[in-house]
Amino acid sequence: MTDEDHRTTTVEKGRFCLAHCTCGWRGPARRARSMARADAEAHVGAAGRG
Repeated sequence: MTDEDHRTTTVEKGRFCLAHCTCGWRGPARRARSMARADAEAHVGAAGRG
């Protein structure tokens, strides 16, 4: 997969925010949107190295 194959979004579910990726990856539920965005950025970065 390339970085283009990893498009991330954040989704709000009640009081929590989760990061999702087009590759099927899902981050943990976070109360802070900034943390969910950071999870997504880390995922894309790790995918680029792998």
